[in-house]
Amino acid sequence: MKIRRILATAVAAAVTTPVVLLSAAPAFADTKPAAQTQNQNQNQDIEKLRLAVVKAQAAYDAAVAHVAELKTALDEFDKNHPELVTARADARKASDEAAAAKTAADQKVADAQKAMDELPADATDDQKVAAAKALADAQSEAATAKTTAEAKAAALADAQKAYDDARVALARDLSVAQKAVTDAKKALDAAQKALEEAEEAEPGDEDCQADKSLVTSVTGPKKITAGTSGVFTFRVTNKGKVELGEVGGYAEAFALDEDLDPYLHLTWSSATSPKWQAIDGEDGFSSLSSLKPGKSFDFKLKVAVDAKAPAGDGVVVAGGAYMNEDGSCGYDEEGSYAEFGIVKAHKPGTGNGGSAGGNGNTSPQGGQSTAPVATGTSGNGGSTGGSLATTGAGSSTLPIALAGGAAVVLGAGAMVVVRRRKAGAGA
Repeated sequence: MKIRRILATAVAAAVTTPVVLLSAAPAFADTKPAAQTQNQNQNQDIEKLRLAVVKAQAAYDAAVAHVAELKTALDEFDKNHPELVTARADARKASDEAAAAKTAADQKVADAQKAMDELPADATDDQKVAAAKALADAQSEAATAKTTAEAKAAALADAQKAYDDARVALARDLSVAQKAVTDAKKALDAAQKALEEAEEAEPGDEDCQADKSLVTSVTGPKKITAGTSGVFTFRVTNKGKVELGEVGGYAEAFALDEDLDPYLHLTWSSATSPKWQAIDGEDGFSSLSSLKPGKSFDFKLKVAVDAKAPAGDGVVVAGGAYMNEDGSCGYDEEGSYAEFGIVKAHKPGTGNGGSAGGNGNTSPQGGQSTAPVATGTSGNGGSTGGSLATTGAGSSTLPIALAGGAAVVLGAGAMVVVRRRKAGAGA
């Protein structure tokens, strides 16, 4: 019942260190009027705060979901821990039987003592010897029964303690999770307040909006072998009726098990930017071109997995955005993602030689491919490439829209975790 890092760790970062998305292409801010540059900076500040709210909301939602999971686990504790329930029941049965045997043995001692005390005055020596032996045998049996009963009672106490300790530990986790909800709510409230104040201070500021005409998808390999790379295609499609200005995107690759995160490395390229470039959390990527109605532009996202990476599951999430010449901008409404499995490399001579899950559009481990991707467009008359769009939208303005793209990336990541969490609960 782990809470995903992309959400949980955002509680503090949502307020104190929001992500600043900068353009991957060269900036031309020095050629623009000072007022326009100031307005762009103000827009970027608004988008940073908006992204902080998205991250804080995601962290809060994840914390609430975690509390719900723990409450369910506590309610269904006996169902989920049959070994503890069975051990306690068996120990209680054995203890009850041993206690009953002790009671019976004690009664035999009492009966034997009574028989001895009631011997007649003219009892023979044989009768006296028999009565004494019966009493001694009863006392021996009672002593054994007492030892057994004490041992069974101790075993029951141990079984009960194991049951109680596990339940108390779960209750303690629930208490910690409930405090995390409180902390996450405080962070969310602070982030929302900061955004509201910034928006009130800039009443004329134009916000980027989610745009249904911008549709994205991520496709790629289902498995990546440790020590190799997998290349995913992030496609941005214009489903609208008007040409969009410079289009771009934002992406992240992370593992569903936090221990795998250090082993994953994400880079991107396209037909207009063929060299593989890193995405370090502060960079988006641009097509360097506009996008006509009905056409698509493809970005390549390469996930390199270290050779020492253990087996696990990962996901690539991405969101698209655009910026027009008139300053209007938009971003992908839902974002998109593709999940993949991380498999251990086979030793030489035992199978695929570490190539399973590999992709022909990758470079050897430790190197970088500078070969262009197969295509940067889809369909006829799609995006043009090689230079900035003729719309006049400089690359220094695209990050305003990319902030929205980063927000939907977090949203797509949240969908992955919720789906994984539900699948795990039903397993």
